[in-house]
Amino acid sequence: MPPKNNPLKLNPLQLRTLTLLQALARVPDAASRTTNGEVAIARFPQAHGDHFHLGDAVVAAKDATGLYNEAVWNALARKGLARTDWPRQIVLTVAGLDYDTGLADGMLRTAGH
Repeated sequence: MPPKNNPLKLNPLQLRTLTLLQALARVPDAASRTTNGEVAIARFPQAHGDHFHLGDAVVAAKDATGLYNEAVWNALARKGLARTDWPRQIVLTVAGLDYDTGLADGMLRTAGH
């Protein structure tokens, strides 16, 4: 469910994708901070079975379809949340890093294995 405060009117797929990109931005092997406070993400998780690991969290594979969707990347870029170099990397802008999707607690589960 979208957050009550969604000023850019991101759709559910865009919100889920941004949530995952924000989490990926905190994974050292996947992302690197730029000099202007943005984060470049060039390594994306591969699902095994119905989930994938994202740092110390487990995410349902069904929530990650936007990570591999050029239209979603472009939508995030149009809204000023990212810059893309499809399919190699996406750079989250400061606005993208700070945008409250309201979904992290429900999507990112602490890994048990």
